[in-house]
Amino acid sequence: MASAESHVGAAHVTDHTPQSSRIDGALLKVAAAVIAGSIMAILDTTVVTIALQSLIVQFHTSFDTIQWVTTAYMLALATVIPATGWAAERFGTKRLYAFALTLFLIGSVLAGLAWDIGSMIAFRVLQGLGGGILTPAGMTILTKEAGPARVGRVMSLLGVPMLLGPLAGPILGGWLVESVSWRWIFYLNVPIGLLALGLTLRYLPRDGKPANGTFDLPGMLMLSPGVALLLYGISNIPRSDGVTLGVWVPAVLGLLLVVSFVMRANRIEHPLLDLGLFRNRRFCVAIATMAVFAVAFFGVMIVLPTYFLMVRQLGALEAGVQLLPLGLGAVVTMPMAGRLADRIGPGKVVVPGLLLISAGLGVFTQVDPSSRYWSMLAPGLFVTGLGVGATMMPIISSALQLLNGPAVARGSTTANIIQQAFGAIGSAVMAIVLAAGLASRFDVPVSQGQLVATTALADREQRASAIGLISDTFTMTFSCCLGLMVVCLIPACFLWRQPPGAGHEPVSH
Repeated sequence: MASAESHVGAAHVTDHTPQSSRIDGALLKVAAAVIAGSIMAILDTTVVTIALQSLIVQFHTSFDTIQWVTTAYMLALATVIPATGWAAERFGTKRLYAFALTLFLIGSVLAGLAWDIGSMIAFRVLQGLGGGILTPAGMTILTKEAGPARVGRVMSLLGVPMLLGPLAGPILGGWLVESVSWRWIFYLNVPIGLLALGLTLRYLPRDGKPANGTFDLPGMLMLSPGVALLLYGISNIPRSDGVTLGVWVPAVLGLLLVVSFVMRANRIEHPLLDLGLFRNRRFCVAIATMAVFAVAFFGVMIVLPTYFLMVRQLGALEAGVQLLPLGLGAVVTMPMAGRLADRIGPGKVVVPGLLLISAGLGVFTQVDPSSRYWSMLAPGLFVTGLGVGATMMPIISSALQLLNGPAVARGSTTANIIQQAFGAIGSAVMAIVLAAGLASRFDVPVSQGQLVATTALADREQRASAIGLISDTFTMTFSCCLGLMVVCLIPACFLWRQPPGAGHEPVSH
């Protein structure tokens, strides 16, 4: 591992001394390439989410089946992320990032050409394999180029696509589905992906001589299927009406594989993931904060669009427009959050951000079908967005600013596995809570598609009663999201004393 430092991120090595704390043109060009790729991947996810209801009609399928459009993508992400750190060392981050962009582009074109639900799911898997490499590889590139002193500000730049996702994704997806064609939610990736590929080939530093590190194949065969099986089992709960054989068998098997990987990784010299990073207490605290936040945040992001579709009875485009204050709030705070995280330390930014998110979610625990949008819902979304902008990227930078040398690639891979896995768990958990709540109120298991159809066809009195029951279920689900966000404050408080990026010695293995 000692010799790998010259290979992770290539022959170009950025000076990370205090005099390089200014964001220069070279770093901005590298950031532009990474941001373009991230915009494509994140925008695709939010666009697809708002279009699921339309895809049910297009493919003549059920809501339970159409969920695999997102679940298959998520499982593919989980499968490929663990190998990203090794691949960055073995092939170089520039080559790896260009390969991931190409794979995602091919998957996007094929998904747009899908002829049935089976082909759609298969091509989403291909997209997921590319998308699973894009984020950790991009974070590795930016972290290495920025250095500890600039990582907070650079991570705020990477937060741009995370803003554009909730800001533009639902609106763009709703417009494409209603005015053009659902196929364009995938074709949209082509011009963005080609731009990102061009910027990558032009501006990313050249890769050095590839490292010849040993690939931990047994570890890969434990961790990747283990994470995928665990997420598969959890995601099956809403479709299985409880914890059935199809839920606990893959979940337990996946958990055993992950535990086996951890036990083996602590005994061998070159594991797939560098668990030695967790010997650093600050890194552990940052990762724990990220894990709990991912559960809460991704749970909220799957519930919010569904709320506007089911309770407010809006179309895809209108629902996307009404989510706009969430992104606008994040636009206000995210640029400032990166600078403050570098100057005063990430914890002093993260804790106020979590309090803002909690305040915004508190509004949604009190809403009912008669709640006015401009006086209650829009302010709640805006305050939540303010908190997201102040929280998301500083949490990530609080972990990555502790890394240096070869620890960067492996650390960013670890952070992305945690974020994606716990984000998927959060989405599944909130879907479980929502499905269970609807089933208890309607006395039978029901899907979103069935409820939308039922409320549309019912007479005025029945429709009002059904929407009232659905609204009560959502307020209960938002209360669970709020509870998770409050729990996130516990590890986040331990970040409060973490110094700014330039003020401590980073971890290097």
